[in-house]
Amino acid sequence: MKTLILAEHDGATLSEGVYHAVSAAAAWNQPVEILVLGQHVDKIAQAASAIAGVSRVIYSNHALFAHTVAEDAAKLIAPLGNDYSVILAAHSSFSRNILPRVAALLDVAMISDVLEIQANHTYVRAVYAGNIYTTVQSSDTTQVLTIHTSRFAKAGNTQTPAAIDSIEAPAVSNKSRWLSEFRSQSERPPLSSAKVVISGGRSLGSAEHFEQILAPLASKLGAALGATRAAVDAGFAPNDIQVGQTGVTVAPELYIAVGVSGAVQHTYGMKDSKVVVAINQDPDAPIFQVADYGLVADLFEVIPSLTASVQSPS
Repeated sequence: MKTLILAEHDGATLSEGVYHAVSAAAAWNQPVEILVLGQHVDKIAQAASAIAGVSRVIYSNHALFAHTVAEDAAKLIAPLGNDYSVILAAHSSFSRNILPRVAALLDVAMISDVLEIQANHTYVRAVYAGNIYTTVQSSDTTQVLTIHTSRFAKAGNTQTPAAIDSIEAPAVSNKSRWLSEFRSQSERPPLSSAKVVISGGRSLGSAEHFEQILAPLASKLGAALGATRAAVDAGFAPNDIQVGQTGVTVAPELYIAVGVSGAVQHTYGMKDSKVVVAINQDPDAPIFQVADYGLVADLFEVIPSLTASVQSPS
């Protein structure tokens, strides 16, 4: 049998999560194939074929997948289930939208956000915002799961690309349709793959302060900006930079939490960071329990001072 990875991409580049998913797929010690859906995705398929450990790439290059909806994607993936013992993807809003429907069509369980893959279809995953780890075992003939990317290494590239094959798109489902989308344009690195992340909380007080206080430091450090759910709900930041259980999971080399209280829903999304620095006026803030370095101070004084002292890269 084989393992199939559903690849996420933005139309131009593969998501970093695909590389981590390939590493996770090695746990089954069987051929790994990647599925790419989209329109004009020949270069995406070529990039996927160059990942070490991939034996084949299959893709559907069709206008139907110019804006992929779950119903159409699942309609293509589910019939492939007989050829694969494992169907997996990186845990993201993209995979959370599609794979549960695939699992339902295959009449199997959907196991989400896996932290560790063990023998005999046994997995470790977190519940209660990461406070409890559970071990689950599936007896389904087809395993459908998403993986917590920061827990798995990133696969490299190979000089010997895998074979690439095209498959036909299914008929349009007509049960849902794509209407529109809005993409934030930024010169900052992508949040999910940035080496440095600066996150702000509700303590910043407004959208203006969020940008004025954090953006200059982010620019000097070449960092991505993140936000807590409270900051996003208050309208201080767009929801695509929300870090946490219901947002983006990050594992940068340096994570700077500014005015972040440290709710478990937020720390779940950043606790795998290599070094965590917390700045908060409240000495009892839970964020200090997961921080490597903590500073009890007024962020409106500390951040401008820190920004002024940082030398921009030449």
